[in-house]
Amino acid sequence: MATAHLVLVLAQPVLAGLFLTGNVDAIAVHSAIGSALAAVAIVLIATTLIYVVRRGSLWVLPAAVVLFFAVGLQIGMGYSRVLQIHIPLGVAIVMAALAFAVWVWTPSAARPRGGAR
Repeated sequence: MATAHLVLVLAQPVLAGLFLTGNVDAIAVHSAIGSALAAVAIVLIATTLIYVVRRGSLWVLPAAVVLFFAVGLQIGMGYSRVLQIHIPLGVAIVMAALAFAVWVWTPSAARPRGGAR
C-alpha cells in the first residue's frame, strides 16, 4: 500500500508541471489524484494498524496518521490556492512518502518487534 501511495504522490508534481507548461487538463487529474490520495492514506493507516498489531514497530502508525493529515491539509491548501503552503507541503509529503515506502521494503520492516526471529 505504501508503494501505491508513493506512485500517486510522485504523479502530483509531474501533473502540476504539465499544468504550468500549458496542459490545462492536467490540473483536473492533479485534483482527482489528490482527492484519491486521502482515501489511499486511510487504507494505508488501516494496513499500518494491522502491521503494528501483528509485529511492527510502533512509530509506523503515527507516521501514517501524520501523512494522512498532511494530505488533507494539502488538499485544502490546493483548493484555496495558498501556494506558499501547498508547494512546500507537497515537497514534504513526497519526501515522507518516499521514506515510508523505502522503509517498507527494507529487511528491518519484516523483522518482528524487538528484533527477534
